[in-house]
Amino acid sequence: MIRYLREYSQIAIGIFLASIGLKAFLLPNNFLDGGVTGIAILLSLKTGWDISILLVLLSIPFIIVGIFTVSKRIVIKSIVAIALLALSISIETFPIITEDKLLISIFGGMFLGAGIGVTIRNGAVLDGSELLGLFVFNKYGISIGKTIIAFNVVLFCITAYVVSVEIAMYSILAYLVTAKVIDLFIQGLENFIGLTIVSQKSKEITDAIAFELGVGMTIYKGASGYGSSGVNKEINIIQTIVNRIDINKTLNLVEEIDPKAFVIEFDVNKVRGGVLKRYLTKGSSASLPKDLIKNKLSTEDN
Repeated sequence: MIRYLREYSQIAIGIFLASIGLKAFLLPNNFLDGGVTGIAILLSLKTGWDISILLVLLSIPFIIVGIFTVSKRIVIKSIVAIALLALSISIETFPIITEDKLLISIFGGMFLGAGIGVTIRNGAVLDGSELLGLFVFNKYGISIGKTIIAFNVVLFCITAYVVSVEIAMYSILAYLVTAKVIDLFIQGLENFIGLTIVSQKSKEITDAIAFELGVGMTIYKGASGYGSSGVNKEINIIQTIVNRIDINKTLNLVEEIDPKAFVIEFDVNKVRGGVLKRYLTKGSSASLPKDLIKNKLSTEDN
């Protein structure tokens, strides 16, 4: 029960932030957002209908798609979130903070992105286009990001034709800011890089990474492979995760030990547990395996 209360309270905060972005910045200046919200704003501009009603009505087909795509819990949360956002837009009033179009795009996108990001982190969506993206991915294998981008490209092209090119351009800027802030809230401020390292000198590389960077590693046993030195019958494969700040230092360590090492880099969105950000010294290396500590210290003493 406590978990649900925490989730719904954070969803409420997300809705409040999103409504600030819409009512205090984007809507008074006829700027659009992407997705279903953008369609609702565009139709409201051209027809004069209440944007809150349009938002609910336009979300219904996407919610139906979501029933066949995601879990019932996500659908229920999303219905509640969209309904509350529509209600919030209809009753909340904010003073116009600025008339500078650039500031409107940036700060409107920031508030809206923060609200959507907080909501997504708690298992709901404020825009049906994400549910459409999930459906297309499950049905046709097209990535969610590509579907949403294609959806919004069409929307902003229509905006440029129906409203004005300038409004469309500022709306695109607001959408890009929104998307970036959503990523920050979902993935966090820290960026991590995963590394897979294949080397004949895996033991030396493992020791160096552990004691120079203080990060944990997973060692896989390779059965066979073909590298720069020919056929490798048996080899250890290192997999580790480092902060993006330390990536060059890690690569330099590997380069110094084995210039012929095969290294693969890949993005990591979120990390939990493990020895990740601890910078180890002789006095703080108790969390490492005892045999590794003993071997390293004896090497340094010699």
